[in-house]
Amino acid sequence: MSEAGEAYELPIVVEASDIDELGHVNNVVYVRWVQDAAVAHWRAEAPQQDQEQLVWIVLRHEIDYRLPAVLGDSVVARTWVGSASRVRFERLTELLRASDRKLLAGARTVWCPLDRETGRPAAVSAEVRARFSR
Repeated sequence: MSEAGEAYELPIVVEASDIDELGHVNNVVYVRWVQDAAVAHWRAEAPQQDQEQLVWIVLRHEIDYRLPAVLGDSVVARTWVGSASRVRFERLTELLRASDRKLLAGARTVWCPLDRETGRPAAVSAEVRARFSR
């Protein structure tokens, strides 16, 4: 486990299926990577009980594309939770080229926790808020 509020990093390798007709990673793939990093961070850091009780949905994605990733690149998705209210969590993600740590894209995503059984918005535990908040 990382320290509370610390950025989580997920290594990613660009696959042939990620490449579009322009020869670089398709924009939709960046969105998938942002989501993959958030899910991996949750699974690595959240208490098991919270993982069993909550499921997360995206309310909003914002992505700024800076540089293209190409086949053979290794990428690091670096993510952390920004501001958080009772049922809205801002997650920030940087997609970096692993070799030089140059920013490929930056994302801001707003997530909402739902109770897995009812499908309704649910507040997270104090432990989760402390673990993920900066």
